[in-house]
Amino acid sequence: MIPFNKPAVAGLEEHYIKEAIERGHLSGDGHFTKMCSKWLEEHFLAEKVLLTTSCTHALEMAAILADIREGDEVILPSYTFVSTANAFALRGAKIIFVDIRPDTMNMDEKLIEQAITARTRAIVPVHYAGVACEMDAIMEIANRYNLVVIEDAAQGVISKYKGKYLGTIGHLGCYSFHETKNYNCGEGGALVINDARFIERAEIIREKGTNRARFFRGQVDKYSWVDIGSSYLPSELNAAFLYAQFENAERINSYRLDCWYTYFNGLKPLEDEEKIVLPFIPEHIDHNAHMFYLKTSNLEERTSLIAYLKSKGIQTVFHYIPLHSSQAGLEFGEMIGRDNYTTIESERLLRLPLYYNITLEEINIVINEIVNYYNFM
Repeated sequence: MIPFNKPAVAGLEEHYIKEAIERGHLSGDGHFTKMCSKWLEEHFLAEKVLLTTSCTHALEMAAILADIREGDEVILPSYTFVSTANAFALRGAKIIFVDIRPDTMNMDEKLIEQAITARTRAIVPVHYAGVACEMDAIMEIANRYNLVVIEDAAQGVISKYKGKYLGTIGHLGCYSFHETKNYNCGEGGALVINDARFIERAEIIREKGTNRARFFRGQVDKYSWVDIGSSYLPSELNAAFLYAQFENAERINSYRLDCWYTYFNGLKPLEDEEKIVLPFIPEHIDHNAHMFYLKTSNLEERTSLIAYLKSKGIQTVFHYIPLHSSQAGLEFGEMIGRDNYTTIESERLLRLPLYYNITLEEINIVINEIVNYYNFM
């Protein structure tokens, strides 16, 4: 069996977890939490990075920091994970969905402006598969309309847009360190703060609405409840695991890219024969090989290919069901403009096994079985 995913273990994860236990500090903001935040700030040249329990919680913090309230509107793609929308629906916002581009599967930047109203407060680009949205155009629109940009870079850690790391371009960025991501700690995330006006309040929100961070820095003589918030701090055990991943980030990234291009080169003849469509990476974008997908002709063919590969011991999966057509999407949101691509492209997309511990031999097995399927279908 070649599974779809295995969580990466790359180095000193067990050693650092043991060290965290020996240090006697297992709750949040200990030694390894600070080391992870420092690593992200230094490598990505970020203003401030706060580790969180998940990308979902990073998005929820971003919604609070952007002062999203009942009746506000937030623009985002329908082709995304539910957390992207949920974070803002929880604040009472109406979710405004726009169609995607069929080439990158990202929000179509040309459709954003027509979705803006007097109630719009934020734009949330989602960098699908670690491939950047067109951030120059998005930031220009946001600046013109005085909107907050919150990057959902859950899949985009280490990816770049025109030399800038994803998550560091908008006002706020959100990362995921879930076990399916390139760098993981089982469950985890981070909030990247690129606008200094948000830093102090972000620390308060993350610490249950208290000024505890200022107390530990000696800026106040006691801490108390000063704002809304929740417990968004990850355990030191998670941070210890994650720091070992960061130490091996370059090696993990390099190998994943090798895997990605092995898939691409091996399946390119099928694309040349117009049997499948492969991912498109614009020239000005450096991706992180978060996933490899192909597109079949239609839903029926995708279903058949999944079943065929399963019979050969290969696990493959499709991805998001468009949010605008879901029960909650219909209740809390609205699609602006036509759904030209979101649904039809989502029904064609098939994700192949890609993880740090997969071998190139296993990838070639997957390639050969896909070739066999199309040669004999």
